[in-house]
Amino acid sequence: MVESLHQHPHSSSLKYSIKLETKQWVADCYQCGKCAAGCPVADITDMAPNQVIRQLQVGDEKHDNNALQSMHIWLCLTCETCAARCPQDVEFPIIADYLRQKAYKDKVYNKEAKDIVAFHESFLNSVKTTGKLFEVGMVAQYKMKTFNLMQDVKNAPAMFLKGKLSLMPHTVKNKEAIRKMFERAEAQSNAGGEH
Repeated sequence: MVESLHQHPHSSSLKYSIKLETKQWVADCYQCGKCAAGCPVADITDMAPNQVIRQLQVGDEKHDNNALQSMHIWLCLTCETCAARCPQDVEFPIIADYLRQKAYKDKVYNKEAKDIVAFHESFLNSVKTTGKLFEVGMVAQYKMKTFNLMQDVKNAPAMFLKGKLSLMPHTVKNKEAIRKMFERAEAQSNAGGEH
């Protein structure tokens, strides 16, 4: 499938947004399946990487929504195996990252990804607050969001005794710079990703 971005410069299709924001052109994928054959999570997700890309290639609202609601974009390990195997140099992890952010921003992600989304939010809130990851605070926030209160709780004492968990957060010297970085990212996201 050979298609030029210039053929549809005003299209609202998600594939054009992906091209503009990530420089990845889904029309370059000719569905050889090499990405799917090497993907370590393809067997446990609803779609393989090439199938997500195929939804985007169709370019209508229904198929765009299928891509945004795919569990694969949330389970992608960003291991780059797909990108390394792609004869067309399509970087699926970059596309998956864009789709995750869009699905999260538009609140159209797969309902089965709610725990992953809660982890995503908890992780970012921890970094935004302390300047780096505060594991205990992040886990507490995650458990309150998901109500998985007893999950992995038996591991905490051993981790604490081995010095892997701290009850107090370690902060960076310039938390203001971290806060400004988050503000710029949020402003850029609200402006539609314009740089």
